[in-house]
Amino acid sequence: MSGDDFTSGVEDGLRLSKRIYFGKDRSVAPPKPIIAMGRATRLLYPVSPMVYAVISNPGIVDNPDVPSYQPHVHGRCDPPALIPLQMNGIGIEVDCYLDTAFVTMTGSWRIHCVMGSAKCDCRLAVPMGLEGSILGVEVEVTNKSYKTQLVVMDEKGETQTLAKPEDGGFLKPDIFTLTIPQVDGGSNLSFKVKWSQKLSYKNGDFKLEVPFSFPEYVTPAGKKLSKKEKIQLNVNIGLGTEVVCKTNSHPLKEKKREVGKLEFLYEADVLSWSRNDFEFTYSVPTSSAFGGVFLQSPSSLSVDQKEMFSLYLFPGPDHSKKAMKKEVLFVVDISGSMKGRTIEATKSAIVTALSKLDQKDSFSIMAFNDQTFLFSSTLELATKEALDNANEWIGMNFIPGGGTNMSIALDKAVEMLSGSKHSVPIIFFITDGAVENERTICEVMMKKLRNEGSDLCPRIYTFGIGSFCNQYFLRMLAMIGRGHYAFASDADLIEAQMDILFSRAASTVLLNIAIDGLDDLDSLEVYPSVIPDIRSEGPLIIFGSYRGGFPDMLKVKGLFTDMSSFTVDLKVQRSKDIPLDKILAKQQVEQYTTQAWFSQDKKLEEKVAKISMQTGVVSEHTRMVLLETVQEKHATSSSVKHGKAQKTEVVEKTEIIKMLQHLGVGYGDLVATNENTPPGYEPKLPDQAEMLVRAAGNCCVNLCGKCCCLCCINVCSKMNDQCAIVVTQLCGALAFLGCFACCEMCCGGD
Repeated sequence: MSGDDFTSGVEDGLRLSKRIYFGKDRSVAPPKPIIAMGRATRLLYPVSPMVYAVISNPGIVDNPDVPSYQPHVHGRCDPPALIPLQMNGIGIEVDCYLDTAFVTMTGSWRIHCVMGSAKCDCRLAVPMGLEGSILGVEVEVTNKSYKTQLVVMDEKGETQTLAKPEDGGFLKPDIFTLTIPQVDGGSNLSFKVKWSQKLSYKNGDFKLEVPFSFPEYVTPAGKKLSKKEKIQLNVNIGLGTEVVCKTNSHPLKEKKREVGKLEFLYEADVLSWSRNDFEFTYSVPTSSAFGGVFLQSPSSLSVDQKEMFSLYLFPGPDHSKKAMKKEVLFVVDISGSMKGRTIEATKSAIVTALSKLDQKDSFSIMAFNDQTFLFSSTLELATKEALDNANEWIGMNFIPGGGTNMSIALDKAVEMLSGSKHSVPIIFFITDGAVENERTICEVMMKKLRNEGSDLCPRIYTFGIGSFCNQYFLRMLAMIGRGHYAFASDADLIEAQMDILFSRAASTVLLNIAIDGLDDLDSLEVYPSVIPDIRSEGPLIIFGSYRGGFPDMLKVKGLFTDMSSFTVDLKVQRSKDIPLDKILAKQQVEQYTTQAWFSQDKKLEEKVAKISMQTGVVSEHTRMVLLETVQEKHATSSSVKHGKAQKTEVVEKTEIIKMLQHLGVGYGDLVATNENTPPGYEPKLPDQAEMLVRAAGNCCVNLCGKCCCLCCINVCSKMNDQCAIVVTQLCGALAFLGCFACCEMCCGGD
């Protein structure tokens, strides 16, 4: 189901829910009327965990407890209407480790809008927090249970056709959906959803944000129904330092406090559900950079049985205030596929980024398709006059057309920014497509940046738009250039995501990071292989595997943005109560997949699949399936003193009922890029009427191929009355069969 289908389905569902009568003691107001379309579309996306009744036949909508007179509704809902279900209870448990939070949401919903004699599908929608990753879903229904599981990807792709968008997948990059089939009206559904997300870090503060705000119309009808909210929060900074609480959105009660550890609980019976997301801010009281190195021995399920390590380095609040002089070059794809909303949003994002440059910064702009077009062959200071000229140039030259030649543009960009001595050179590379020579581009960039004589080789920040670009190529390119990668799934997200990427680049505080103390380890692997710069808006995280004795201390060296030297010693410790494999799972899957794509290493792909299945993190090489467990009662007989008695034995039967769509981001689409297909374009499937017309057309073509019109006329002119009647009856019978086939096609056999 597309985003437009989802929002229109919710809009129809809110209208349909007005048919439900709850009596005079209803304690919540009916759904408010839909407001202006632009804002309504945003409001109809879930901002918290929600469950919807999927209604194709509006005639089944009614109160399952107190049926009421309902006027007959003709027709079917296409796309299906989505009625938000009433929520009975909600709770979240959050475990925060270092820079990652693991969230477990448990909630109960009731199908209050479908008559008891009918069934409907139920769709779960879970918006996750910052850089969220779904880890699993469990569902309990009467005599049935469901859960998701990852399995190894079918290389032949034979199961791909079995997956439908509405069965489950990502509605948006941060909203996961799953459909539970055919649940009785009036039933209760219990969900348990797990996901991971990142903590934001800025100016020395960690901030957790979990979706926890609910619309008024999910409040159960009836004044006497209890409504319970629960939040449990556990914080383990893992670095042996004190944690200071700053702000929180809900009245948390402190349950436990130790050095580096905190536990809180909020639990209450409420009249209405929470209207605010759960937010919690805390900090580590230090003015300088801090961090540590964690070691973990391999488990019995570990892929290569090597020791694991992870290095964390947070810049500290004092480094966040250091300004950085920048040399910025925007390299923007203007091929034919960028037309429409994509190029307009990109223009706006570039103009916004230019406005945030300091006057001491210098910049230029390069547009490319088959050719390259430069705003200025040399970098210009970011004066008001230069920025005004740049905005005018963007309006005149950002005109989509032609193909996509990335290598020429990147070569020129690196050449323009080479040799910098006192400013940090940054390339922002923006594209919506994929090309055939991406691995060659990475190899060339690796050689160019490695051979750069200056201490400040160009940094490369990459930005992908839509599903046709190869995100792993862009990740690799950013890693080679010590930069960062960001992605916008559609034009509506370009400005916000590009602003975040620009802010990350501007927050760089430490450059040219190097680590001393790892040279004596055997079979050492370090990811990312090129250590990125450290930014005030996030920590440096490096992980890897090794054999041998790890040193007790590591020294990290680098440069401040004013070119002065930086060193810090990091203590090495065992991760006793820090689940390092869970924390690193998403990063491992992304880094290993990127390296496997670049090196075309099948063994590394197998490693990704194993890590994915063990940790629940989705990958390119695994598929998510929905398992159904049905409890069946069987009568058995057993001997007793006074004869035979019947015993009931409960037998559970588990099977895969759905193969969900591939949840990976993919490796781009060369065909779509070559054809200049705009991002987000999906070829529209013909509707039933169009299919019938095509089928009839093909039938006529085949008939005319066997018999010409003159022959038909000659035959018909020689028919007697009886033969004409027979032919007419035959044609009527064929027409009836055609109408029957059309009805079956349109109504799905109902």
